Amino acid sequence: MANFDPSKMAAASPMLKEKQDINFDAEWVDMKPTVLKLLRQENVSRAEWQDLFWKVYNVCMWDEKCLPKVLGALQQEIKSFVLQVKEKVVHDQDENALLRAYIREWSKYFTQSTYLPMPFNALEKMLVSSKDSTNNQQKKTSKVEEDSEVRKNMLDFWNLYIFDTIKQPLKDRAMALLYKERNSETFDKQLISGVRESFVNLCSNSEDRLQIYRESFEAAYLETTESFYKTQAPEYLAENGVQNYMRYADEKLKEEEERALRYLDTGKGSNSLQLLVQACVNVLVKSFKDEILRECAPMIKINETAKLNLMLRLMDRVTDGISPMLEDLEQHIREAGLADMVSAAEVITTDSEKYVERLLELFHRFSSLVREAFSDDPRFLTARDKAYEHVVNDTKVFRLELNSNRTLSVKRNQNPNVQSFLANYCDMLLRRTPLSKKLTSEEIETKLKNVLLVLKYVQNKDVFMRYHKVHLTRRLILDTSADSEKEENMVEWLREVGMPADYVNKLARMFQDIKVSEDLNSSFRDLHRNNQSTVSDNINIKILNAGAWSRSSERVPVSLPLELEDFIPEVEEFYKNKHSGRKLQWHHLMSNGIISFKNEVGVFDLEVTTFQMAVLFAWNQRPKDKISFENLRLASELPENELRKTLWSLIAFAKLKRQVILCSPECKSPKEFSDSTMFSINQQFAMIKNGKPQRRGKVNMIGRLQLSTERSTDEDKEGIVQLRILRTQELYKDYEMRKQISNAQLQTETGRNLEKYVLAAEENDQRTDRVAD
Repeated sequence: MANFDPSKMAAASPMLKEKQDINFDAEWVDMKPTVLKLLRQENVSRAEWQDLFWKVYNVCMWDEKCLPKVLGALQQEIKSFVLQVKEKVVHDQDENALLRAYIREWSKYFTQSTYLPMPFNALEKMLVSSKDSTNNQQKKTSKVEEDSEVRKNMLDFWNLYIFDTIKQPLKDRAMALLYKERNSETFDKQLISGVRESFVNLCSNSEDRLQIYRESFEAAYLETTESFYKTQAPEYLAENGVQNYMRYADEKLKEEEERALRYLDTGKGSNSLQLLVQACVNVLVKSFKDEILRECAPMIKINETAKLNLMLRLMDRVTDGISPMLEDLEQHIREAGLADMVSAAEVITTDSEKYVERLLELFHRFSSLVREAFSDDPRFLTARDKAYEHVVNDTKVFRLELNSNRTLSVKRNQNPNVQSFLANYCDMLLRRTPLSKKLTSEEIETKLKNVLLVLKYVQNKDVFMRYHKVHLTRRLILDTSADSEKEENMVEWLREVGMPADYVNKLARMFQDIKVSEDLNSSFRDLHRNNQSTVSDNINIKILNAGAWSRSSERVPVSLPLELEDFIPEVEEFYKNKHSGRKLQWHHLMSNGIISFKNEVGVFDLEVTTFQMAVLFAWNQRPKDKISFENLRLASELPENELRKTLWSLIAFAKLKRQVILCSPECKSPKEFSDSTMFSINQQFAMIKNGKPQRRGKVNMIGRLQLSTERSTDEDKEGIVQLRILRTQELYKDYEMRKQISNAQLQTETGRNLEKYVLAAEENDQRTDRVAD
């Protein structure tokens, strides 16, 4: 069928006839055959097609009074044609025959509703122009196909004389075919699509093109779908059980989505697919929500990841369907995690390495569950984190131990916690220990980062930092670090995991102090070599910043050997020459050294603390005498508590079979020492190797270097408590200014902010240095 361009009409047509020569009836007689051919979808020649354009234009230009005549005549022909088509369609009421006849005739008619209005474009424009001039309205700019009066009449006549008459049978028979498809029966699927197209395209309402489709076809489709599954779903559930039903529901949801894409309108402005999916979810999932969710906890327990993933897909479609699953996951992680820790309490509570590895094993196990069962859904990752945090911070495992009867009893002599175990494990990796020696650098780094992973879930991180700092101080003072680069990396990793910058900066300052001290020692030795001083090259001075290394300025008095007492003024004079205006404070609590110990067996090098050195030097001039506790206190000038601990470290050192000092009478603890308790050097002290005493050797008597007194420890704890009280008050004032905050938000933010700011309990950096000899 040829197209026609009215703009070129003058060139393609004879001269316009005079108005008085135009006769509408005669002209319509010439136009009518071509109009009928178009309606019947018969072949129209190019000449006939162009001639129809010309005649319509000529009549419209002749007189505006002819416009209603043209439109009326055209409407009459369309109406007559539609009534003829109706007879063909309703002639056979057989189930599929009606659908086929209707779809065949509608398809042809709808196609012609696009072509027939084209020759009457001039009529359309003049009708619009006439209305605009009368009503002073804005000209329409839409396409003729969308707002064409002729096309609107065609659709309205079809709707009035055919569609309204057989609309219900069309719906019923289309829905019957849907029922057959759901029951796996074969049929021509184009029948449903054809009926749908009719419902979609029939509406001539420009404001709501899908009105007829929504009110008739879509509504019937949704109702039929719900009705079908309301019957089928309960039967399937009763016969096959919940877990098989979940697979059934998931399959049916996918099937209905695919079916909806074929049979429902999914174009712009239509939400049929969403409505259909929601209807299916309501009848297939929401109706059986409680039954499905009851299976969640048992499946989590036995690690049915595939079925849990299926349940997630179903429950995620239902309002609040995920919440019970999150609760079940949290409860499982808490119960399983704590049960696992308690079952291994006998091992993990005495071994930091096994404790941390057990926590990591639990984390990886639960993470694997969330990944495989819930596809790492952020909501389930959050639930994992909350529950795992509870497991990590639960202290039950530390309050229990397995006795000989394999029953649980309460520990009374220890108060360990996760923070101390993590810090101990880091110390084992960073210090020269059997564990760090057998691991490669990469393995140590991996294990340290695993510690940081667990640390993320630890509450009261300030407690961990306090333990970690104590261990770091020991390693730096005793020079027992396995890898100085790893030590510094650990500080940066702590910064990366969110530890407060002021605290991490103090740790970094500790490394700087050690490097500065090395330079000072080198200068000090060079100076005394030039002066031919008798100062030994083995002297190692550490000048440490008080603000970075200690929270307390408390110093423990002690009577030092003369060799050290004479050495102190030289160091002070040297330091004053280097840094005028700075004050040195000697902290013998953090000092240590090596002494030569001689008895009847042989000569041994003992690595001892300054306090141990002060006690042992009491026998320097009288090696075989017995000295009372009271006299040792006077000689060493140590406080009683410190003296008791120091004596006990020399009387009952765990790694020695023969102790350095003997006491009379024998005591089982330092608390049993009295003023009259007598102490003497063990003349038979020796290192035992292969069952034989050795005449020479080196023994480390330092153990875990004591870095604080009871008083300073109490001050630390009290400082943390007071800071938390003050910080809490500050936070509450901040919340009051917001005017509105829920209780849950208040608790969450308070905990988070306290953890963030609690480390500010560290005292402000002092401009005072202190020294460890």
